[in-house]
Amino acid sequence: MIETRYAKTIGTLTQDEANALHGKRVCVVGCGGLGGYILEMLARIGILNITAIDGDVFSESNLNRQIFCTEKNIGEYKAVCAVQRIKEINSEVKTSAHTVYLNEENAGEILRNHDAIIDALDNVPSRLLLEKQAERLNIPLIHGAVREWFAQIAVVMPGDRILSRLYSASNNTSPSVPPFTPAFCASLQVSETIKLLLGKESPARSRLVIFDLFDNSMNTFTV
Repeated sequence: MIETRYAKTIGTLTQDEANALHGKRVCVVGCGGLGGYILEMLARIGILNITAIDGDVFSESNLNRQIFCTEKNIGEYKAVCAVQRIKEINSEVKTSAHTVYLNEENAGEILRNHDAIIDALDNVPSRLLLEKQAERLNIPLIHGAVREWFAQIAVVMPGDRILSRLYSASNNTSPSVPPFTPAFCASLQVSETIKLLLGKESPARSRLVIFDLFDNSMNTFTV
């Protein structure tokens, strides 16, 4: 019998695939521009065990693009607000909020025992740390990054080290980010996560895919 909550998902996924997602554990690192949309979609599609990690609090500059940021929750922890929102969407989801920044000391304990980790970070050093820890734990990493009209994604399998090849630790900027680019990129990251969890092939696996929303072009690279 199809649960009413997930009825509109059936067709895109089979009932068995939808059921399989209920048992998966996904960790989202970063609960801002990308992470908010990602967490919302994971809860709606039926991932029933979600970990949200972010040591930051909402500020006024987040209002232009971060879906969980409101005028009322400025100054509150992003991860806590994310978990509150998830519970409003789907009370069946087991959630865990970590109001910390990942580092060498805490990453292993927080990230372990997940089926997938999603990179919703906004800085290069943290991404490189996350890739290193995901590889150590043998967990696939779904990368996403945005600036202006551009979004990029990659499904980083343990040992690929795509981000290490792509970035240097000193390569870090604070780009312009409009509201639509994170929403687009987050949708791609969630779709790649679902394909990964269900064992479906994807052109983004072990490759970097870059989308230009201004001219609607896409390019795929082997890094």
